Amino acid sequence: MSYLTTAVLLKLDLNPGKPPILYTETPDDVSAWADEHHRALRTLVAEHGSLLVRGLRLHDAARACAALRSLAPAPMTDTEAFAPRRTRTPGVYSSSAWPPNQPMCMHHELSYTLQPPGLMLFACPTAPSTGGATAVADAATVLEALPTELVQRFEQEGWLLTRTYNDEIGASYAEAFGTDDRSAVEEYCRTAAIEFAWQPDGSLRTRQRRPAVTVHSVTGRRCWFNQIAFLNEWTIEPEIRDYLIEVYGAESLPFNTRFGGGDPIGPDVIHLLNDTYSTHTAREPWRAGDLMLVDNVRTAHSREAFQGPREVLVAMAEPLRPAQCPPTAEVRPG
Repeated sequence: MSYLTTAVLLKLDLNPGKPPILYTETPDDVSAWADEHHRALRTLVAEHGSLLVRGLRLHDAARACAALRSLAPAPMTDTEAFAPRRTRTPGVYSSSAWPPNQPMCMHHELSYTLQPPGLMLFACPTAPSTGGATAVADAATVLEALPTELVQRFEQEGWLLTRTYNDEIGASYAEAFGTDDRSAVEEYCRTAAIEFAWQPDGSLRTRQRRPAVTVHSVTGRRCWFNQIAFLNEWTIEPEIRDYLIEVYGAESLPFNTRFGGGDPIGPDVIHLLNDTYSTHTAREPWRAGDLMLVDNVRTAHSREAFQGPREVLVAMAEPLRPAQCPPTAEVRPG
């Protein structure tokens, strides 16, 4: 293996059902190690779609943040998040606030934005006692496994994300857009091809249509690239969905997805998507100190339900150009 020196690369495991796992010696200076081997690590991610690095001993947040900032020297700002995060250091965030007993199904981070991250970076100072894996699935393989007619429809129409921002469920509009200035939010929406409308109670409702399939810039393979299943009402636990509909109404859920033309997506389609992801899922439980890199276009990721304390820090990098994932919506100011 020529990616890393033998002193650094102890073993690269390529086992079916698991992401690639790189075992390495523990460096004294993790930032210097990351700077030195950034290109080699990125090469492995390009080849395999994801990479779990074990041996760096990122057991405390400061060491983990240092590694992430070295591997992502130009980190992206988390904008339009569906759930709030805490900033640990500029460009490094906590995991999304999400109930531990509720899984976050497969998705591509911020695939509903105009410039999604091309690379996701995760560090785990504290691993849960059970569950909580950040599982992965190959997006090109998932696309090939989906029914042709369904894929063609999504390619023709794209997919539609609807959001109703409030101060109770998910990220508020101030958290999502980084400001509570309505004029600034409106300008962002116009620039980002997002339809918006302020509601009488002060909440914000938005709609944005995005492509469901994109082409990987390096491999040239078509990839299933979206958050259609994850942000759809039929992925939510039935009792939680019923509660949200009772409180907010079917048309004002905190988030939901539709076909790009506006038709609802039925539970059969959502179950099919999630089942297809499950068939092609690779997972490895976190160990405290682990690092993981994920190609956000080629590889979907999830977060499984867990018990016990879990701390995973997140950074995003290498934003895609709009031409790589062009919008398919026209802005209609609210």
